[in-house]
Amino acid sequence: MADVAIIVPTLRRPESLERALRSLFGQAGVAGRVAEIVVVDNDPSGSAGAGVEALRKLSPWPVVYVHAPRPGVATARNAGLAATAAPLIAFLDDDEAASPGWLAALLEAHAVTGADAVFGPITGRAPDAEPWLKPWLERFFGREGPERTGLIETPFGCGNSLMTRATALPGPAPFDSAADQAGGEDDALFAALKARGGRFGWAAEARVEEFAPAHRATLGYALARAFAYGQGPSQTAAAARDWPGVLRWMVIGAGQTVVWGTAAAALTLAGSPRRAEFYDRTARGVGKLLWIKGFEPHFYGARELARLEAAKAG
Repeated sequence: MADVAIIVPTLRRPESLERALRSLFGQAGVAGRVAEIVVVDNDPSGSAGAGVEALRKLSPWPVVYVHAPRPGVATARNAGLAATAAPLIAFLDDDEAASPGWLAALLEAHAVTGADAVFGPITGRAPDAEPWLKPWLERFFGREGPERTGLIETPFGCGNSLMTRATALPGPAPFDSAADQAGGEDDALFAALKARGGRFGWAAEARVEEFAPAHRATLGYALARAFAYGQGPSQTAAAARDWPGVLRWMVIGAGQTVVWGTAAAALTLAGSPRRAEFYDRTARGVGKLLWIKGFEPHFYGARELARLEAAKAG
């Protein structure tokens, strides 16, 4: 039964998108399960169309091209959902490449755990990073979980995931377009799912690689992301009008800022490569304190498009 759609949002990353799609074309053990691969081109100029058309003939399954011209991560994900009726939805980002058994492992974990949303591990790759930063950056862009497949309490991000559409992705536009520029659309989605009694699972064998491009393989970019990650818990509590929860996260953030900031300063004076890890922890603490909308860093949508235009002009 073909009951799974794989959604791949993309924004002007032709080489990366090709790598992601080729990894999907090589998936093993799922021949009868994949209904279609949906590529959502989030570039106003529709730049991915020709590349997708050229690769379509290599796919063992239908490849659906969707043009979502308004740049934004939530808008792109919603456009992908609108293009398929599949009851199970897998997400792979365009900077990821799936291992051959990726989708089979997600499907097995979904069946075994009965979870509404299942996540897999990510191996980070930062080939252009400075040598002292590279080990930390590759951990930063990766993610690890339990050694064995099973239920988990805390969800991860949408990249490398499988969800039951009826319970985890309700309605025509489950991703909040207010998150188009800053990200965090998955945080709100999973907070709502948890409030409805939803369950999360971990697929230990569903591994992908995530490749950080040169402009992301920097300390500045990673710390901005760490700050945004830190904002997440406070913003989720604020969205639920859980003001005691907001206060609790701010207190936690203040403690993290002082403790990890002091450790980061000491390691900086010592010239230790470990300082990057403590910069990260400090940034997450500060994010819990400065959680209001005016402090949100923007990584997606219009900001990313502007960066690409500037790079092209330069």
